[in-house]
Amino acid sequence: MDAIADYSDEHHRRSVVELWETVFGYETAHNAPGLAIDKKLAVADGLFFVALAGVEVIGTVLAGYDGHRGWLYSVGVHPSHRRNGLGAKLVRHAEDALIERGCMKINLQIVNTNESVKTFYESLGYSTEPRISMGKKIESNIG
Repeated sequence: MDAIADYSDEHHRRSVVELWETVFGYETAHNAPGLAIDKKLAVADGLFFVALAGVEVIGTVLAGYDGHRGWLYSVGVHPSHRRNGLGAKLVRHAEDALIERGCMKINLQIVNTNESVKTFYESLGYSTEPRISMGKKIESNIG
């Protein structure tokens, strides 16, 4: 890995879409990579980062901050670049950006059956909290 950089739509979009399709295999409309990128760019909060090997996007992390809590989303590393600390570097980069903004707590969500991802986040200091995650899709904003 050469660097973690701010996302640039002009330079990174196609590669990020391909990476997310490979890593996450999104099947629902509200998670479509192009839509997710467009929605994130509309917020213009500077919390979208890519890991680069030369000009190739090999990892991503999106973060969000509402003035109280921070969130991590779309932490993904290309399968050929896993197990060398890149995921941890991306998480720490996003954490640093959130901390700089005054964030007091960082949250994330994972699928409860994904034990390897749970173990990864535990190694970075995250713990399972007794919460129920609830969601509501707003179809009029999806597409």
